[in-house]
Amino acid sequence: MKSKYLSTKLACYCSYIVQAVINNFLPILFIALQDIYGLGYEKLARIIVFSFVPQIFTDFMSPKIVSKIGYRYSAFFCQALSAAGLFMLAFLPRIIEPYTAIILSVFVYALGSGLIEVVISNMIGRLPTDRRAGNMSVLHSFFCWGQMFTVIVTTVLLALFGFDGWNNIPLIWAVIPFVNMFCFLKVPIVEEPFAPDQHTSAKSLIKSRKFRCYMIMMFCAGACEIAMADWASMFVQQALGVSKVIGDLTGPCSFALFMGVGRIWYAAVSEKISFKKTLIVLCAICFVCYNVVAFCNIPAVSLVFCGLCGFTVSIAWPGIYAVGAGDFAEGKASTYSILATCGDTGCCLGPWILGIVADYAGLNIGFGVVSVFPLILIAATLLSFKSDKKIKG
Repeated sequence: MKSKYLSTKLACYCSYIVQAVINNFLPILFIALQDIYGLGYEKLARIIVFSFVPQIFTDFMSPKIVSKIGYRYSAFFCQALSAAGLFMLAFLPRIIEPYTAIILSVFVYALGSGLIEVVISNMIGRLPTDRRAGNMSVLHSFFCWGQMFTVIVTTVLLALFGFDGWNNIPLIWAVIPFVNMFCFLKVPIVEEPFAPDQHTSAKSLIKSRKFRCYMIMMFCAGACEIAMADWASMFVQQALGVSKVIGDLTGPCSFALFMGVGRIWYAAVSEKISFKKTLIVLCAICFVCYNVVAFCNIPAVSLVFCGLCGFTVSIAWPGIYAVGAGDFAEGKASTYSILATCGDTGCCLGPWILGIVADYAGLNIGFGVVSVFPLILIAATLLSFKSDKKIKG
């Protein structure tokens, strides 16, 4: 049974590498875009917003999409949209006003990324296995390895092509989803029909106090993860005075490495530890990491804590996904959809808030402000504990 679905897992893992490319390669180019087009922090942050707003839409709509066309074609189209947006980003800025072209291109490939989040996670969750949390963590670890790969390759390509040749980079990245979309036409997939309550359970889910806690937790998980991931490159270069190559490799790359290690570690121990207790400890350390990065004047120390921050956020997203799907299995499709919507909303607003604050007070203060999100995550997790006790009682 395991070997039968090996190709399915590999295609799903590749999908998360595609999502890592979509969400991380453009922030590596922020300094190039700032230099060429004169974009301020808020305009750069707006690019991040437009990369997640379509994802929020597709997160919400994905259960209906999958019910109409099935998992196979949903997986095919999420790769096709990702490839199309990257191709557009390579050519459209040469034809129309560059910033508008960037926003339009980002919008298209973000639709693909949103489908990836719900469809691929649900596909992995439907495979015959007893280790849902571990498998989900392994799947999400490929986002981290993809993020590392994206940072390294994009940095090398930018050095090779120069700032003026940045358009060539998305063209190269487009090859991965273009090839992977055909893989989903062949691999074996568990195409279970959607039960009617999976479409109508969203309202009943949101009525649950425990589920609302999970929604807040997922929102903060997205904000904590992407705020650091998207702004680390520019921060270590401008605020810490580190060169671009060193900044990319020691900032976002180390963040991705530690996040990947954390997810593999959690996959190994997920059946032995309390997820919520571990999450609270890691969130407390995350709060410390954000403030050290923001206010420590020693570059080496800030870089170390930037990497460590990746470990502290590592288990939040896949863990909340797995725990939520287990606790609210009666509406699993809606559970994935709503939690993904909340997570991507956090991914959207966290970096945007940081960018707005940075425009007025600097990147350091921006990092300090968004350090509130791990504290909110702790509070929501503690409230979910109370809900657990009420249910048991």
